[in-house]
Amino acid sequence: MPTVLIIDDNPAVATALEVLFSLHDIQPRSAASPEEGLAVLGDGGIDLVVQDMNFHADTTSGEEGVALFEQIRERHPDLPVVLLTAWTHLESAVDLVKAGAADYLAKPWDDRKLMATVTNLLELSEAQAELRRERRSRQRRRERLASDYDLRGLVWDDPATEQVLTLACQVARSDLPVLVTGPNGAGKERFAEIVHANSAVRDGPFVALNCGALPSELIEAELFGAEPGAYTGANRAREGKFEAADGGTLFLDEIGTLPPAGQVKLLRVLETGRFERLGGNRERTVKVRVVSATNADLPALIAEGRFREDLYYRLNAIELRIPALAHRPADILPLARHFLPPGRQLSPDAERALLAHGWPGNVRELRNTLQRAALLARGDRIVAADLGLPTPAAGAAATEQEPDRAAIEAALADSGGVLAQAAAALGLSRQALYRRMDRLGIQRP
Repeated sequence: MPTVLIIDDNPAVATALEVLFSLHDIQPRSAASPEEGLAVLGDGGIDLVVQDMNFHADTTSGEEGVALFEQIRERHPDLPVVLLTAWTHLESAVDLVKAGAADYLAKPWDDRKLMATVTNLLELSEAQAELRRERRSRQRRRERLASDYDLRGLVWDDPATEQVLTLACQVARSDLPVLVTGPNGAGKERFAEIVHANSAVRDGPFVALNCGALPSELIEAELFGAEPGAYTGANRAREGKFEAADGGTLFLDEIGTLPPAGQVKLLRVLETGRFERLGGNRERTVKVRVVSATNADLPALIAEGRFREDLYYRLNAIELRIPALAHRPADILPLARHFLPPGRQLSPDAERALLAHGWPGNVRELRNTLQRAALLARGDRIVAADLGLPTPAAGAAATEQEPDRAAIEAALADSGGVLAQAAAALGLSRQALYRRMDRLGIQRP
């Protein structure tokens, strides 16, 4: 049962409210003075306060009610307070609502309106309490991760990112190959760096190679090295990335673009740790932790005969799936603030524009957008117009911002079925999430 504290020096009023709340499965408690009410609040266990604005028959100013509210707000800032006021105190009540009171009702009150107000506030208060508990829990997890692991300056606040980050830290100690998947610009190399920084070979080199940035005739020489005369222009011996990464980590980006011959040789190195330079016949041995990344659908490439299935399973001993930025909305504003030069701030309309954008280019697009906006802004405050983001039609914008079934089910799974937490992760109010779930036929937990 939720508990409501009634602070009113009129016994008839207190009794009427006690009966009303009891009939609606709400536990009432009463205090006849501000001092008594504050003492009850100090004991804890109160979910909402209904307070009078006047506590002395010979005064009608409402000053006692104002003072009581200010003390409640100072001592219990998250506790919802409903004011009961005579019309003579209406102006004071309105001012207190602006100062943080949940609502006010005039005496004599309407029972249905009062119960609707109290029920809604209790429900909202519980949702907010759940969010605060989750934030505290998330903050503890963040602090624990930052204390136990080298996170390479990663900026995040979304549960989806935290889930992948936790897995990356857990698997870093093993020597198994890791495959990082996700869209372009999502931060795959940063997660590869985190795996290396927390691995047993963290004191060794971290060597990166973008397999898609080189022509197929040169990719093998880049990976395995080359002897003089191995190809046109090879005038001297050349060390490959595997040799450079010996005793450390080799990060192979865009692994799906590796040509067939390179795939065969890479598989052999993964299985035996041995290879020959291009144009050479001396076998070399290395010990390298391989982390690869791709934005391609490797199983689809396997089905098309463009990627070796045995290599895929060798690379994919552990997979880290980096979500698109649009699927981790709580990361957007922390990242945006991180990318701003010192002294620059985002206006509220700029923040709304950032949250509304789909970010097809992910974190890379967000960084470029903020760097450009910082150059174009006329002052220290960046407004929406400085961002240069497209403004969709109102109907289209509403449609784009509505999460689909997969996004909602993922948010519900991540939150353990806590609707308030899932709604926050999706950037929705709980009522909006309810409506969206009903339209999609998703059963409420």
